[in-house]
Amino acid sequence: MNSSLKNTARTLGAGLRALLVLTVICGVIYPLAVTGVAQTLFHEKANGSEITSDGRVAGSSLIGQRYDLPPKSGEETAAPDPKWFQPRPSNGLGSNGVNSRYDLILSGATNRSGDNAELIRWVKDAKAAVIRDNSTPGHPVSPSQVPPDAVTSSGSGLDPHISPAYAKLQVNRVAERNHLDAGRVAALVDSHTEDRLLGFIGEPRVNVLQLNIALRDLTS
Repeated sequence: MNSSLKNTARTLGAGLRALLVLTVICGVIYPLAVTGVAQTLFHEKANGSEITSDGRVAGSSLIGQRYDLPPKSGEETAAPDPKWFQPRPSNGLGSNGVNSRYDLILSGATNRSGDNAELIRWVKDAKAAVIRDNSTPGHPVSPSQVPPDAVTSSGSGLDPHISPAYAKLQVNRVAERNHLDAGRVAALVDSHTEDRLLGFIGEPRVNVLQLNIALRDLTS
C-alpha cells in the first residue's frame, strides 16, 4: 500500500511539474517572445494596421468602412454621403466618417448562387443606384462603365479596397460635391492606386479609407 501511494504521489508530482514547466514555456515565454518579435519587426501590422488622422485612429487599412449621411427618421438604411468615395456594397461594414467613429457590425458573404433571384435583384438595384448617384451634369455614367465591385460585396463583406475603375467612376461626383477640380481628384485616385503585389499577384486596388483621408486633407 505504501509503495502504491508513493508511486501515485511520484506520478502526480511529475505531472504537476510538467504542467508548471509547460505553462511557463507555452503560456508566458512563447507569447512574450512572439509579441516581442512582432512588435519589433512588424510593429504596424501587429497593432492592427491602424490608420491615424489628426492624431486619432480612423480605422484599419485591412477593414473597410461606410460613408453615409445621418439616417433620416424611419429610414432603415442610411443613404451614402456623396461627398466621399464609397466602398463596395456590404452589410458587414459599420457606418463611419473618416474620423474615429469606427463600428464593425458583422462579417460574411451572402452565400447566394449566381442565378439567385434575390441576388440578381440586389445587383440590378445597386447598378441603377451607382449610375444615378455618380452621373453629374455633362458626365453621365453608362451601364457599361459600372465595374463588378461597385455592385457586389466581397466574400468577407469587409473589403477595404475598390478597383481603380470604380474609384475613377466616382471622381466627377466627388469633385462636384466638394467644389474641386475633377483633375485634382483624379490625380488623388492615381496616387492612391496600389499595384499588384510583386507585380503579378492580385489586382490593382485603391484603399477607400486612405483615399478619403487624403480627400479631406485636400478640402480642408
